[in-house]
Amino acid sequence: MTANGSESGPPAPRKRADARRNEKTLLEAAAAAFVASGVDAPVRDIATKAGVGVGTIYRHFPTRADLVVAVYRHQVEACAEAGPHLLANSDSPYTALTRWVDLFVDFLVTKHGLAEALRSDDPTFSALHSYFIDRLAPVCAGLLKAAAEAGEIRPDIEALELMVGVGNLCIGAGDPRYDARRLAQLLLAGLRL
Repeated sequence: MTANGSESGPPAPRKRADARRNEKTLLEAAAAAFVASGVDAPVRDIATKAGVGVGTIYRHFPTRADLVVAVYRHQVEACAEAGPHLLANSDSPYTALTRWVDLFVDFLVTKHGLAEALRSDDPTFSALHSYFIDRLAPVCAGLLKAAAEAGEIRPDIEALELMVGVGNLCIGAGDPRYDARRLAQLLLAGLRL
């Protein structure tokens, strides 16, 4: 056992680049299907959209719960990885923050398609909310800190406050007359100095 309580052993073998691309394509197709049709979207539709056979999906994700969790984790990781990239490649920390919040809104709107499954009693989903907070709050905090240090926003906003605020603004996103991104940008404008 290691210090964190997990068993030590040989590391998992790295997937080939083409296998990683195929899995990414499959997860993106599943996410789109979940947004359009809910988490009960037919596996054959996901397979068709991803350009793979149904057997390929079941080989990677033996149960629907495994697929839902993988889609959720894939989207969290994409959002987390975008933060440092945006900070390094934007003209200002505030611009990086606003672009990241746009991605976060897109993620949350997609997450609402997964919400019913995530609230179920399936133990597969129990750790996902903590994973989401643990992975994304530090990214948000880094963006907020950089923008505050640059004198672009007020320094008294915490990452979790902003994330919950943006999340609450996304609740109405199912109505086509409602623009969650626009409201999130108005929230961010209120942080400007």
